[in-house]
Amino acid sequence: MSASYSKKNWMQFLKPFVKRFIGGESLKEALATLQNLKKEGFKTTLDYLGESVTNRDQALEATQEYIRNLRELNPLGLDKNISIKLTQIGLDIDEGFAKQNLIEIVKTAKTMNGFVRVDMEGSAYTEASLRLVSQAHQEIPCIGAVLQTMLRRTAQDVLLLIKKGVRIRLVKGAYKEPISIAFQDKRDVDAQYVTIMKRLLTSGIYHAIATHDEKIINEAETFVGKMGLKKDSFEFQMLLGIRADLARQLVKEGWNVRIYVPYGKAWFPYFMRRLRERRENVWFVIKNLFRGS
Repeated sequence: MSASYSKKNWMQFLKPFVKRFIGGESLKEALATLQNLKKEGFKTTLDYLGESVTNRDQALEATQEYIRNLRELNPLGLDKNISIKLTQIGLDIDEGFAKQNLIEIVKTAKTMNGFVRVDMEGSAYTEASLRLVSQAHQEIPCIGAVLQTMLRRTAQDVLLLIKKGVRIRLVKGAYKEPISIAFQDKRDVDAQYVTIMKRLLTSGIYHAIATHDEKIINEAETFVGKMGLKKDSFEFQMLLGIRADLARQLVKEGWNVRIYVPYGKAWFPYFMRRLRERRENVWFVIKNLFRGS
């Protein structure tokens, strides 16, 4: 009871600051956010917030919400691109059940030339997530995976996914993982990121370099120029509310930039991961505490 009460209080306290990082609590608000981003020249991906669902009815509701997302995006001329979490559509309940829901979502995306990205969650789900993406991709190719360079296994996973032709979003990783399976030093995470990034850029597949790290972005730009690659052969991806200045600059320079736009009422876990990831996000909240209304 006290833990629940404490979380409720935290959510009330943090709600004013969360607006920067989420597209809204309703789909209507999120669609308006996407339209504004489109006007600025950004590509977008929409994420219905939620994870760790253990109730079949809730998993089915989330599946239908993802399908609704695609159907609402289509007539508005917005990118029919969504990001989903497998634990939200039943992976914690039964893998076969989650696969069934995933296939239903991807089939809907296929009818409108859309795209579904399966977000990566904690390492306990890595194997099942990559397995389900690979299985769905064999049937319907408009699905992509996410790989985290903090995980040691990613160096091998990327080779397998490239071989299968799966589009990858490369991230550093936002989950706390043990030293046995994950790099703990940022320098090691960054080094693996750059190595894999270069492999992705030269693979001939349209991948996503998802980072706010300006040093890595500069390295990507330099590498693309050196290898004679086209600017539109891949895309950068960033989270809503983080380094918007850098995102705008990249668009000005002619790079493809996709903004990850989450929405919904279940924003607490997502927001707390953003605070853990970047010190400046914590400072953003603290600074606003002392601002007058």
